[in-house]
Amino acid sequence: MNAPRTRQFASVHRRRQAWRARWLALPALLRNAVTAVCGLLLLAFLLAVLFRGSISTWLWPDSRSEELRIQANAALQAGRFTATDGSGARELFEAALALQPDQVQAREGLARVAQASLARAEREIGEEHYPAARVDLQLAQALDAPHARIDAVLAMLHEREVGNGSIDELLARAAAARAAGRLDQDDASALPLYQRVLALQPRNQHAVEGREDALTDLLQPAQAALERGDAQTVSELLQRARRFDPGHVELPALRAGLAQLVEGRAQRVRVLVGKNSFERAAALCIELRGLQGNGSMPAACGTDVVGGLAAHATRLAADFDFAGSEQLLATAKELVADDPRIRDAQRQLAQARRGASKLPDAHRPNRRDAAKVQALLADAAKAQSRGDWITPPGDSAWDKLRAARALAPNDARVQHALAALEPAARKCQDDALRDNRLRESQACLDVWRQLDPLDRDLPPARQRLAQRWIAIGDQRLERGEINAAALAAEQARLLDPVTPGLAEFTQRLRRAQPGKP
Repeated sequence: MNAPRTRQFASVHRRRQAWRARWLALPALLRNAVTAVCGLLLLAFLLAVLFRGSISTWLWPDSRSEELRIQANAALQAGRFTATDGSGARELFEAALALQPDQVQAREGLARVAQASLARAEREIGEEHYPAARVDLQLAQALDAPHARIDAVLAMLHEREVGNGSIDELLARAAAARAAGRLDQDDASALPLYQRVLALQPRNQHAVEGREDALTDLLQPAQAALERGDAQTVSELLQRARRFDPGHVELPALRAGLAQLVEGRAQRVRVLVGKNSFERAAALCIELRGLQGNGSMPAACGTDVVGGLAAHATRLAADFDFAGSEQLLATAKELVADDPRIRDAQRQLAQARRGASKLPDAHRPNRRDAAKVQALLADAAKAQSRGDWITPPGDSAWDKLRAARALAPNDARVQHALAALEPAARKCQDDALRDNRLRESQACLDVWRQLDPLDRDLPPARQRLAQRWIAIGDQRLERGEINAAALAAEQARLLDPVTPGLAEFTQRLRRAQPGKP
């Protein structure tokens, strides 16, 4: 009777011991589970960081990039390897690559375009379509096709062209043209004909000697032009000769003589800049332009002279002398057609016109009245407190102060307000840039520039703002917002066309916009 009870009691005791062991082990199990989950989360985070581009592409494929690749493959199949309107396979693959620089499909597509161009060039050589073959070869070279195959196709093309041309006939025509004094007027002249022979047979001695003699005839008047200081004639002769043989023996001496003439005039430009005679310096720069054969001018023409003209034009616009401002800007554009300082001055001129048109008659220039000046100064202070530095036209702080200056340019209150506005504009520009309020920063920069156009701190400030616009544009481009990215690039270009990173970003943007030049 006691034995069954004893066994039953032992069984219950064992079950209790088992349950107790399980409860005691539960915290350890929970700790292990939490540790495992944390490890998995950490691993997932690291994978996301390391492979974020690939994972995002796999999970959320870029529809725009995929669409461009489909169009590019279709163009490749149709034999439309490249096109100026952006519809060629090359341009479409490059646009897809601009949107996703790490994608493999677009790079492989460009390689296929290169191979297809080479294959078509070979067929065109067999059909004696040599100009078309050269175009396809150039495309293959631009896309880094295998050099060995390119060299083989080029050799084939050269061999076929030589076999189909009459070298003796070309040499006879060139000699006759030289005897008649026709040296480089057209394709039937001596020098172009000698060049055709040398393109087919680079070591043809008759062509080499004939070209040298023709170039000597061409350059004969150059020495006399140097002696009389006629830099324009010397420059033109040098440019004509360089087209056919940049290493001709007579060119170094002529270049040295021309450089002396140009340096003398460039020194005169610097003297005029030092005297703030920007208009006279600009006239001399226009005379010098192109004398070196590459459309260049002395460095001071594109920097100091253009900057001085733009600054003077801005000051005239601020004083409501619109005709004088326009004349100076037209001269500056003759020197540099597209310069941010000129565009800035043009924008200031337009704003000055709008501001003048919106000012009440009582506030127009040439009216001397202390009460009106005081009212304008009060309005300027209110506009500045609202943040209306340069807009809206007619009601901005800048427009009010300009009107006050036009009424009383020597008034101490006006001078004090203008002097106080410049540091305020600097601070506004810096604060707005720090807070990423780029348009406000640009408006404050405009006020600063109008108050002191020659301030040395302006160029670095423009560059910082331009680089911030590039950063914004890069973000928009990665999101596929092409128009917003283009607007950001334009803002950066207006501020500083040579700011670091702008050229590279513009190229990416252009590749992402097939069909646009």
